[in-house]
Amino acid sequence: MIFLAELPAPSRLGDILMSFLSIVFEGAPYILIGTVLSGFIAAFLPSKLLERVLPKNGVLATLLAGFMGLVFPVCECAVVPVVRRLVQKGLPLSCAITYLVSAPIINPIVIFSTMSAFQNVEAKAGALGSVGMAMARFSLGYAIAVIVGLLLLRKKPADVLSASVAAGAAKSASEIQEPVVSFNTKLVHAMRTAMRDFLDTAMYFSLGVIITSVFNTQVDQAKVDLVAGTDWAAVPSLMGLAFVLALCSTSDAFIAAPMAAFSSAAKLAFLVFGPMLDVKLVFMYSAIFRRKFVIWLCAVMFILVAGLAKPWTLLIDKVQPGAAAAATK
Repeated sequence: MIFLAELPAPSRLGDILMSFLSIVFEGAPYILIGTVLSGFIAAFLPSKLLERVLPKNGVLATLLAGFMGLVFPVCECAVVPVVRRLVQKGLPLSCAITYLVSAPIINPIVIFSTMSAFQNVEAKAGALGSVGMAMARFSLGYAIAVIVGLLLLRKKPADVLSASVAAGAAKSASEIQEPVVSFNTKLVHAMRTAMRDFLDTAMYFSLGVIITSVFNTQVDQAKVDLVAGTDWAAVPSLMGLAFVLALCSTSDAFIAAPMAAFSSAAKLAFLVFGPMLDVKLVFMYSAIFRRKFVIWLCAVMFILVAGLAKPWTLLIDKVQPGAAAAATK
């Protein structure tokens, strides 16, 4: 009781710090996992292996890259450093961007968390239930990722990547044969690479979390419900909310599901746009991409999600009864 009595009084700064720490503790483990994975990719994945595994046809390779999240199930915090190393190991640019955009959505953890969050939502006309929302999120996320990837088929890495990342990719492409080194040497190289990537990624992540923490604690969240009446206002509003909240894709469905005032289209936009683009991701993207490309990517994804959310919800609603029946068998 004496300890509780000595706790500091609530304050705005204290609220911001508490929100900041909660988001950091939630996201930091995923960044660590992603950077360690990126280190092992840099040290152990042979150059050109991905080019030999993927189809030579750029369109088919991009279509397959949209499902790479099922093989490498990482969240949006972890995928950025992983993509950086994959590009430098020979992964085509269009495939890398497709994986970057789709991985936070198309992975088993997110699919099951979405179904769990919406399991108590009534599946009526115009309102998707657990199976319908999971289907809509998975399919729309895949479609948008592939569209973005296909738009970059003819782009060169130097046009998109930052100078340092592009130089690393060019160096990897020029290597004819990798030197034979011991396992211990590769392990040390993996750990050193992971350490550099973690520090680089964490810096941009922290900047985004600061902005998110201020929004979460200093803005009246009740005012958000004022725009829930029509989809033309609700869809971009929830997309903006997803942008500033910067939630993890494994937990954001539990935030969207209780928003009874919003339509399924608005919730779908929230669940698809947030993992693809939020405050912290803008800063993290800046670590590997050119500024012009980051602006282009933000604009394209916003237009695609805002334009497709409503018709995609109507499409899934037509097949949802069959899907729901199949899920109960």
